[in-house]
Amino acid sequence: MNAVDPVCGEERAEAADWQREAREQFPIIAAHPELAYLDSAATSQKPRAVLEAVQAYLTTSNANAGRGTYPWANRTTELVEGTRQRVKDFLGDPEPQRSDVHFTSGTTEGLRTIARDWLTTYLADGDEILVPFGDHQANLDPWLEARRLLADRGIDIRVRALPYQVESGDYHHRALDRVVGPRTRFVAATHIHHVYGGDMNVHRIRAAVGPDVPIALDAAQSVGHLPVRVDQSTLDVDFVVFSGHKALALPGSGAVWARNSRGPVFRPGGWHGTPNTVGIASLEAAFDWLDTVGTDRIARWTAALTTRLTDGLRRLAAYEILGCQSSLAAGSVVPAAQRRHGIVTFRHHDIRSDDLGFILFSHGFMVRADSLCQAGAAEKDGSVRVSLHVYNTVDEIDRLLTVLASLM
Repeated sequence: MNAVDPVCGEERAEAADWQREAREQFPIIAAHPELAYLDSAATSQKPRAVLEAVQAYLTTSNANAGRGTYPWANRTTELVEGTRQRVKDFLGDPEPQRSDVHFTSGTTEGLRTIARDWLTTYLADGDEILVPFGDHQANLDPWLEARRLLADRGIDIRVRALPYQVESGDYHHRALDRVVGPRTRFVAATHIHHVYGGDMNVHRIRAAVGPDVPIALDAAQSVGHLPVRVDQSTLDVDFVVFSGHKALALPGSGAVWARNSRGPVFRPGGWHGTPNTVGIASLEAAFDWLDTVGTDRIARWTAALTTRLTDGLRRLAAYEILGCQSSLAAGSVVPAAQRRHGIVTFRHHDIRSDDLGFILFSHGFMVRADSLCQAGAAEKDGSVRVSLHVYNTVDEIDRLLTVLASLM
């Protein structure tokens, strides 16, 4: 694989055939060959297998879970419980008998559930937590809310910001020693950054805080896009939170996976009511499809397309790439963990980002063009984000670069 083609040598034709077959399984993509959907970080499109699974569930087994003894209700209950195990399998859970999976409406609700129902039972007066002030808003607000809830009970905790390098789009791992202390009790982090597209090297956070501090991981941009494995040699974290709609499943679905080996056992509070059974059905089908197609192959394909777009943008003086400028440049030698994963965000020096978004759609490109829900003291100006999945092609990237070059 190089910076010119998604694959090189004899592998190119095989990869192109594999990608073409995968792309054809997305009805909305196949029905609109004149359009390029480049907004998968906001929501992914759905393969036919997921749509068929949803249709089959609604027409054969639609019932409430855990509330009836007739066959439809029993099948729905089995679906919900089976999908809990399916999530564990998909994440490579090494101790599924200890862990738990709680279904949510998505990443935002999942992170907030951890903050309100778990973190507030774990912290004591004087404890400190590290949270990201430059990632998605959903991975900042819940922890600030937890501080307010604890303050109402007379418990004062300190919220410290994970050190950050805007120029690289990564956490400032060498500066972690300045903020990690003996009262550090919890860390919230992100797996793949939703603006800069980089792997945030969570293993370095684990090394800095030691083996006993729980880490919650926002995996909204990684689950369904690349392999996510929670064995302790790969991702030694305590919570993985993700949204189904970014992982080829339906909107309103998602989950919290909890390791339950550090701190109290994760038990969401309150009465849970009726689960989103159709969303859970779509999640199970999405994971089955992803395993069949191969998240490792999807990750290689989208990383190569990101390389191609990054290198093309670097040659266009009218544009500023946000985050790392050279991690995927041709000829650069960098650790794989620093590579962009399917996301490239940029600005035109003279054209407003919202205007650029309209211009690109007039040429058939659907991109995100705004402030991208970034939290805290992060990017305040709008930008254009291109985010990719398996249904995107080399031709789409080349046509996009041609249009961008015409706006110099």
